[in-house]
Amino acid sequence: MADHPPIEAYDEIDSTNAEARRRAEAGEGGPVWITAARQTAGRGRRGRAWSTEIGNLAATLLTTTDVPAAEAAQLSFVAALAACDLADTCLGAGAARLKWPNDVLVFGKKAVGILVESGSRPDGRLWLAVGIGVNLAHAPSDTARAATSFAEHMGGPPPKAADAVEVLADRFEVWRRLWSTEGFAPIASAWTARALGLGERCEARLPNRTLLGVAEGMDQDGALRLRLDDGALERITAGDVFFGAP
Repeated sequence: MADHPPIEAYDEIDSTNAEARRRAEAGEGGPVWITAARQTAGRGRRGRAWSTEIGNLAATLLTTTDVPAAEAAQLSFVAALAACDLADTCLGAGAARLKWPNDVLVFGKKAVGILVESGSRPDGRLWLAVGIGVNLAHAPSDTARAATSFAEHMGGPPPKAADAVEVLADRFEVWRRLWSTEGFAPIASAWTARALGLGERCEARLPNRTLLGVAEGMDQDGALRLRLDDGALERITAGDVFFGAP
């Protein structure tokens, strides 16, 4: 077991990422995990709402780093691996798969959301808020993509949030230390081993266009390699990817 930063728990909060941002802008740097039993204004990627009901897990790691912002963004893949480990611990090896960039799917449905935010500190370093939301007991029904919870795949009750965050924080620290000492290569390799859809056709919805092609793999900076129908290779650095495209 790896030693992980301390965990602070709230009964209710607007957003664990928002709390991390407030602390960062007030000069705090962590590292500290901020968790809440319930979020009233949780957010996902691209400003989407992410609700947290009682029984689910909302957790954000507030930390600081000396690396550039583009490199620090690789922690989203570290978070995905840690969340995948949590799912496999609770549901059995192979229950969770990863979909680019950082969706964690449990038996094909989304069960984890990840949002990494950052900002500059007066000392020139970056503060980071690594937010992870896990559907332990409940899954939303009004989402564009099919969602699930750990509870739907367990014979008994799902893990309590307080227990789940201990596993999550421990696994995050294991992967973070590997990233810190050996770079992104072993993270990319571990992510690829659990990836869903590589070698399959997909639709990549980018901010200003939509592309169709075959997902070939992930580059060493985290970009997705998409082979277009005309043979051209496109590197996708931001967007949503949907598999099963015609």
